[in-house]
Amino acid sequence: MALFVILLGPPGAGKGTQAKRLTETLGIPQISSGDLFRKHVQAASELGQLAKTYLDKGLLVPDDVTIGMVGERLSRADCAQGALLDGFPRTVAQSDGLDAQLAARGAAVNLVVKVRVRREVLVRRLSGRRTCRQAGHIYHIEYHPPARPGVCDIDGSPLVQRDDDREDTVEKRIQVYLGQTAPLEAHYRDRGLLFEVDGERSVAEVTEALLQEIARRTPA
Repeated sequence: MALFVILLGPPGAGKGTQAKRLTETLGIPQISSGDLFRKHVQAASELGQLAKTYLDKGLLVPDDVTIGMVGERLSRADCAQGALLDGFPRTVAQSDGLDAQLAARGAAVNLVVKVRVRREVLVRRLSGRRTCRQAGHIYHIEYHPPARPGVCDIDGSPLVQRDDDREDTVEKRIQVYLGQTAPLEAHYRDRGLLFEVDGERSVAEVTEALLQEIARRTPA
């Protein structure tokens, strides 16, 4: 049976980190709506240019655009056994669109994880992040600084702060999440799918808690 897990939580909660760790263990791909949008932005596609106008302001990309993009990704062969969805869905409308797409494949969402982190920790995590201009390697001025300030250890290219990681935009991204995405928690809690984990614990401890819950909810 295919396994579909959704990771919920505000920007900076660590959803992407946990998704990457879980994919290594579970053998299913991570699908990040943010990564999909950034690929289109880098390619300067029509969709990428449209998405950039929203992303740079810390706003959500319209539901129909997001649903279509993720749906196309789910149709690929590597998703036959399931996927970890990071950053999608973000609205109840997107949740309904995902349900319809999975139902057409004879599948459904198995588990929805809420990664819980305090607001002040989120701001510190995101505003300190720096990204390698050439290849996208990620650093943090406090938690994972480069050997030479402002320079990527791997390829020597400049490190930059993404527009959506600037502190004022970070605050707005969190506010958007609380206002538009948090209602998903009640939506999934009512369906008995929501599981909460403390995202301020160590990365390994969070991963272990998630694997235990997935095992509990997955038929033998």
